[in-house]
Amino acid sequence: MILIDIPIWAAHGTVFAHLVSDASFEELHDFAARVGVPRGAFDGDHYDVPERRYAACVAAGATPVTGVELARRVNASGLRLRKRKGERGIHRWLGVPIGAGVIADIDLVASSLPTPDLGTGAAATIVRDRNKSFLLVHSIRRGSWDCPGGRREPGESVAECAARELAEETGLTLEPTTLVPCGYERLTVSDPAHWAAPRPLVQVFLADLLAARPTVTPGDDVDAARWVSHDEFRELCRERFWWPLAAYLFDLGP
Repeated sequence: MILIDIPIWAAHGTVFAHLVSDASFEELHDFAARVGVPRGAFDGDHYDVPERRYAACVAAGATPVTGVELARRVNASGLRLRKRKGERGIHRWLGVPIGAGVIADIDLVASSLPTPDLGTGAAATIVRDRNKSFLLVHSIRRGSWDCPGGRREPGESVAECAARELAEETGLTLEPTTLVPCGYERLTVSDPAHWAAPRPLVQVFLADLLAARPTVTPGDDVDAARWVSHDEFRELCRERFWWPLAAYLFDLGP
């Protein structure tokens, strides 16, 4: 069912309502497209609808509810994407296989805020050169192209983890202090023994280089490392669960 709360949320000189589905994101996106609410108004689990479009949404079949009821229904449906103030919800995946029989619900969030240290179990880095080429590695275990990254080791900071994984997988050495937070993944896993159960966050960093396609060498757990164009990045990675975050950050399209 499509639900909409009262437009009381002030921003940009007007007030907004929240438009949600308690059944599926597909239903929500289809309804929003039908009533002319742009995809750019989507914030991870809802659309922000300006007051002037509220009546049109109701006329098209959205059920008016209170904010409390809307939140209750979205929480109960499993479609709620949690984020902090100032962050942008990008996508929520439900029931994603992530290896060895483990299933995860995954949130993708764009944010310039660092993730909480105690909740962060891994880190990845999106690396661009001065000509806006991207650095990818091919994972032996997953058989897929990804950005360099991996799990934290005892005693290292989140940024140190990202820098170490980058060096181990590509031979590219960067100072941890040069890595800039640009978003994160939250993995809610079914297996309590999985590494993400106690620390579900994966910090995503951005590293912009002054050099053009510096030499890289595949290392630990990867059998290839290469620089790619925007189009190649999309072609190689668009099926990966994290792609909507990269596409949003760099305007790369679906």
